[in-house]
Amino acid sequence: MRTAYRCRAYPDETQQQVLARTFGCVRVVWNQTLAARQTHWHAERKAMSYAEADRALTAMKRDPRLAFLNEVSSVPLQQALRNQHRAFQAFFARRAGYPRFKSRRGRQCARYTRSAFSMRCGMLHLAKMPGPLRYVWSWPDVDVTDLHPTSLTVTRDAADRWFVTFHMNEPAPAPLPAVGRSVGVDLGLTDIAVLSTGERIPHPRDWERHERRLRRYQRRLSRCQTGSKNRAKARVKVARVHARVGDARRDFLHKLSTRLIRSNDLIAIEDLPVRNMVRNRHLARAISCTGWAEFRCMLEYKAERYGCTVVTVDRWYPSSKTCCACGHLLAELSLGTRYWTCPGCGARHDRDLNAAKNILAAGPAVAACGADVRHPKTPSVQLAVNQETQPVTARIPVLQGGE
Repeated sequence: MRTAYRCRAYPDETQQQVLARTFGCVRVVWNQTLAARQTHWHAERKAMSYAEADRALTAMKRDPRLAFLNEVSSVPLQQALRNQHRAFQAFFARRAGYPRFKSRRGRQCARYTRSAFSMRCGMLHLAKMPGPLRYVWSWPDVDVTDLHPTSLTVTRDAADRWFVTFHMNEPAPAPLPAVGRSVGVDLGLTDIAVLSTGERIPHPRDWERHERRLRRYQRRLSRCQTGSKNRAKARVKVARVHARVGDARRDFLHKLSTRLIRSNDLIAIEDLPVRNMVRNRHLARAISCTGWAEFRCMLEYKAERYGCTVVTVDRWYPSSKTCCACGHLLAELSLGTRYWTCPGCGARHDRDLNAAKNILAAGPAVAACGADVRHPKTPSVQLAVNQETQPVTARIPVLQGGE
């Protein structure tokens, strides 16, 4: 199983200069190769192969104007070509967007394979870098001296923080023991998640605590002259506030997803169209701060790692408008209605809790037909509602009284 460990790195001034020079060379190779690919496509209507891109890199190194490419390790430059080749493969397979040019103001990274680094007694040495790179190991249960990474990535984010990520192949951990419990999860804004058990998990609202400071730093940034050193310093301060909010949100989602995976055998969650929902300018900021897509991604890869099951219910399933007791389906239910009484059985429902219970009821049916289940190393499976016509049975919504 592919595993990655991401740690904070603290290079000294000399090492920062070497890494900055490497980032710049990687960026030049990426941009030059991407421009060459576009020119080659418009001229011959044919995609450039990896071998042709490799020959183009050799020609770039021989160019006197790009002689600085020979001052850094050649491994990150070759990895930039491989990353771009995989990016175009994902683009033609319709799994990702078109690769874009890299900017010096964005996230900078360089990847090293085993031939360009060494680890001795937990000390990391990179090619063409003086001295070992200092980093902080954050996993006390894992002995860093026993690691055998196949590759590593050194990054610097917009907040001028340095990271090193170790990539390695490890045996899959033993599945967690079955606990005999299942849970449905309804995602929201006021409460980030409402469970079918009745538990409500409120939103941590970390971005609100830093909002005043962020506004102040952004005002200072807007008053700075473009290209000045003061503007660069102000930009870093704004980025650090954003990074602090992102770290707090990521920590909260990791703890929540781990707790759900350890305490349940099956987790049912709705398939929310987050990309379409953020087009609403009134809710875009609140939706973006919740991290629904990141939370679902964490649940899926942790379930695959520890032997649990995560199923996604179709986004058009009317979980909020369906009575979880008798299956009655309301004709309309506005977003402002938080409680409603079922006209069929008279039960009074909390909107979010009722939706979570309906999602849990639909989860085993979805898992039984194999739709929207996390399948390792297999192609994606279509939605259950698109594969076959579902019969009208108990607990399946049927429109009543609203036709």
